[in-house]
Amino acid sequence: MKLVHDVTIYEVGFRDGLQLESKVLSVEEKLDVFTFFRDANVSEVEFGSFVHPKLVPQMANTSDFYSHIQQFEEEMELVALVPNLKGLEIAKANGVRSVNYVLSASNTHNQQNVRQTTDESLNSFKVLSQFASENGIALNVTVATSFGCPFEGTVPQKRIMKILDTLLLHNIKRITLADTTGMANPKQVYELTKEAVNEWRNFEFGCHFHNTRGMGLANILAGMEAGITIYDASIGGIGGCPFAPGATGNVCTEDVVHMLEEMGVKTSIDLDRLIQASHKLKEILGHDLPGQVAKAGKSSRKYPVPS
Repeated sequence: MKLVHDVTIYEVGFRDGLQLESKVLSVEEKLDVFTFFRDANVSEVEFGSFVHPKLVPQMANTSDFYSHIQQFEEEMELVALVPNLKGLEIAKANGVRSVNYVLSASNTHNQQNVRQTTDESLNSFKVLSQFASENGIALNVTVATSFGCPFEGTVPQKRIMKILDTLLLHNIKRITLADTTGMANPKQVYELTKEAVNEWRNFEFGCHFHNTRGMGLANILAGMEAGITIYDASIGGIGGCPFAPGATGNVCTEDVVHMLEEMGVKTSIDLDRLIQASHKLKEILGHDLPGQVAKAGKSSRKYPVPS
């Protein structure tokens, strides 16, 4: 296998993970989990989103939460999702240094999510890019439904490449290709990511997978084969998209880290502390989480022989 030697995990549990939970976590509860992330050496965290609280009430305390963790900006990258210019302006007012803008490759999903066609979102992005550049804010972009749409089905690879070509006319730090509803398969992932990496060799691409159909880890391996070194993951495997039917469960952070470390791929994350974070989140949410490693333990664990 032609795999990369080091992988960066971009933790999305506070945003993508919590947005489908019925319980709205308090700032104090989020801080409890965040402490474990710091101890585990998680380097990148998407801590929330600046969206209207009526649409996603789980994100209503994002500003307050950021005010408590902002002091750790030097030791980890803290990113907020912004759906539009208004969200970006709120991010700036809160002193946020790095944001993630999401648009969908599928027109139908984009209209469900932000009430615009994909082309309209690309046009809106020009203003966001200029605003971010003028205010020294690092700008990431996630292209949702890159591997399929629950409403339209397959999204042609040529369409994805055309969207990337348009986005890369602007000042962007990273583009993440997202499997929003867990429709991707490893062959598809390899073909799209390999073409993107070959076309723009010096640009930073990441991938975002859901484990809806049990293919999340396999898709990460396919992306690694193509040279992708950055992967979104959600603690405990929680999350999904509220605007896409069946979009359950992001790929689980501790499961990803366990797989990579067992293969000799470095993540720089302390898996034991990460598992503790998952247990803490389970306690806070009051229900089991989809992740496997937190339940079974590390594969290196040895058991006493029964007498």
